[in-house]
Amino acid sequence: MRSASVLIKKVLACVVGLGMMGLAACGGGAGGSSTSNSSSSAKGGSSSSSSSASNGKAVVVYFSASGNTKRAAEAIAKGLNTPTFELIPQQPYTDDDLDWTDPDSRVIREHENESLQDVKLADTKVPDWDTYNTVYLGFPIWWMAPAWPVNDFVKSNDFTGKTIIPFCTSTSSGIDDSASTLQKMSGTGTWLTGHRFSGSVSEKDVTDWLSQTRNGAAE
Repeated sequence: MRSASVLIKKVLACVVGLGMMGLAACGGGAGGSSTSNSSSSAKGGSSSSSSSASNGKAVVVYFSASGNTKRAAEAIAKGLNTPTFELIPQQPYTDDDLDWTDPDSRVIREHENESLQDVKLADTKVPDWDTYNTVYLGFPIWWMAPAWPVNDFVKSNDFTGKTIIPFCTSTSSGIDDSASTLQKMSGTGTWLTGHRFSGSVSEKDVTDWLSQTRNGAAE
C-alpha cells in the first residue's frame, strides 16, 4: 500500500509540474542582495507594451531561482547602465527545494498550500529607491504566475510615481497577466505589460528587446 501511495503522489506531482512549465529552467541562483552598477553607457528604454517608460533613473530588481532570470537582469542592467538589486529569500531555495518532480519538495508544498507562499526576503529595500523613476522587475514563471518570492518586495514598497516593467523567464509560459497580478498586490505605480524571455535567454535576446522598446515597438 505504501509503495502504491508513493507512486500516486509522484504521478500527481508530474501532472502539476506541467503547469509550472519547467521551474528548473526559469530562475537564478541564490546569493546576497546586492546593488551594483553596470559599465555600459546605453540609456534607458520603454516596455514592450504600447506605453513608454518614464524618463529618468532606472533600476533592475529581480528574483532568480536557477540562473536564467539573473542572466536576463544583468544583461538589461548592462544595456541600460543601471544598478541591479537581487531579491533573496531569508531561507534561500536549494536544488532539492526546486525539484518540482518531488511531491515533497518545498516548491510543491508551497504551490499546494498558498499560506506557504508568503516567502519573506532578506531585504526588500532598494538603496536610493526614491530616486528611481523606472523599475525593471524580473522573476521566473512558476505554474503560469510570477514566482511568489517576489511578492514580499511588491507588497513592501511604494511604487507611486514609478513605471514598472516586468520581465520573466520561462520554458514556455507567457508573461500573461503578471503585471496586473502584481499591480493589484502593490496598489501603486504604473505597471506595463512587460516581456517574456525563454529559459535560454542570451544577452543578444535582451539587447534586441531593448532596441525594440527604444523604437516604440509593442508586443
